[in-house]
Amino acid sequence: MKFSCEKALLQSAISTAARAVSPKSSIPALEGILLEANEDGLRLTGYNLDTGIRTTVPAEVTQAGTMVLAARLFGEIIRKLDDDTITFQSDGFMVCITCGPTRFNILGTDPEEFPELPAVEYQNSLVLSQSKLKAMIAQTIFAVSDNESRPVITGSLFEADDTGLTVVSLDGFRLALRHEAVEKKEGAPSFSFVVPGNALSEVEKICADCDEPVSVTQGARHIMFKVGSTMLVTRRLEGEFLAYRQAISRNNTICLEADTKALLIAIDRASLMITEKLKSPLRCVFGDSVLKISAKTAIGDAYDQCSIVGDGKGLEIGFNNKYLMDALKAAPADRVRLELSTSVSPCVILPTEGEENFLYMVLPVRLKAGE
Repeated sequence: MKFSCEKALLQSAISTAARAVSPKSSIPALEGILLEANEDGLRLTGYNLDTGIRTTVPAEVTQAGTMVLAARLFGEIIRKLDDDTITFQSDGFMVCITCGPTRFNILGTDPEEFPELPAVEYQNSLVLSQSKLKAMIAQTIFAVSDNESRPVITGSLFEADDTGLTVVSLDGFRLALRHEAVEKKEGAPSFSFVVPGNALSEVEKICADCDEPVSVTQGARHIMFKVGSTMLVTRRLEGEFLAYRQAISRNNTICLEADTKALLIAIDRASLMITEKLKSPLRCVFGDSVLKISAKTAIGDAYDQCSIVGDGKGLEIGFNNKYLMDALKAAPADRVRLELSTSVSPCVILPTEGEENFLYMVLPVRLKAGE
């Protein structure tokens, strides 16, 4: 096996593939990156038995072959080499990496020990822009659950129909929903699947803020995301996702509007009294044209207020400050509509204008007297 490649391209490809490498595994090959050199260039694969990432870079291949190299060491070597052409040559399992006067000889692993990436049996697919998918993931992933006793909600639900794609995440305390039109959809009129949250984090990193397409393919047991020369394959999460539409309360009697940034700043200030060790609900009193926000813990208390449009009728309600801030930070709108009903009903956050392409729901926290 012998090839040469530009350092910048190789470093970027290693960084991408390494995201799916197991930090520790009973199979040593899974702690490495599989390199495959052929007439099409150099292909790099990382796989942790749940998620696999494969990417291709241009390379001048003079001798085809395959090899597995330890991801961390290989990545560090390439990162510290000069910005020049890197030559890679193997003799058995010994690999020689040279760049200018610098040379490394490292031991590789038998590629036969590297498991095959799972095949994705085509069922349905859709295509949308990278920037759109990246935003949809970023604006919903914060609500994915980390409760392993309910595996299906440790991922996000993807629902495709004639109106486009809806991505939903929830953890029992909050819900995040984003909807966008798609460029292309093939297969069943409507279909849905659940993608693990950790795989979606990697998809978000792979996608760029551009209009280039990303294709999403649903298989019987796996999902494939294809972004340019990079492919990510991950297992689907099985099980019945919560019937979220029934959980969303829309028969709310109080409807208010607020500037997203101003509301976020006021909540952030009051939250300075709340820490990991000193937890306390954020007390919100929705009055006529004003929202009063306060927090009190053993280290002190804080008060702030924010202008709103509408009359909250004096509704007093408590929230987990982080959950409320996460939703407002993710909201892709300068102004939001807050829908409320009672002190024990969820707060629904929506755009004030245009299509309802996002919806966040935050459950309240019971307030105690004197808090």
